[in-house]
Amino acid sequence: MSVEFIDGQIVTEFVNDSEAFEKWANEKFKALDGDGDGLLSRDELQKRPGKLSSTQFELQSSEEIASLYDALFEKFDVDRSGTIDPQEFMALAKEIMLAKARGIGDSPVCIILQGDSLLMRAVQRCNS
Repeated sequence: MSVEFIDGQIVTEFVNDSEAFEKWANEKFKALDGDGDGLLSRDELQKRPGKLSSTQFELQSSEEIASLYDALFEKFDVDRSGTIDPQEFMALAKEIMLAKARGIGDSPVCIILQGDSLLMRAVQRCNS
């Protein structure tokens, strides 16, 4: 973990750097794909250690978590296969990160980041 300053522009620039963003998204997808079939199932996402954001999930009921996954799959499972493929995952990650960028805004904020998080990658890209 690391304490970093970040603003919306840093995040947006990282998402718009297609090579760096796609590299991160592909790495994260492979890490989430527990059975290695090239698809993310609801089971893989719900049962993996740490889930998508463990602190936030600890504060939610199982019904709220199920509702979140329902919304996620409804919006991003474009082909309605019941799984998220790499392209759908990329769209999901991009939308989430751009929403975070809008939420952070133009004023830098100080936050604690995990070493493998997308926000950490954005900070590292900016600092290199």
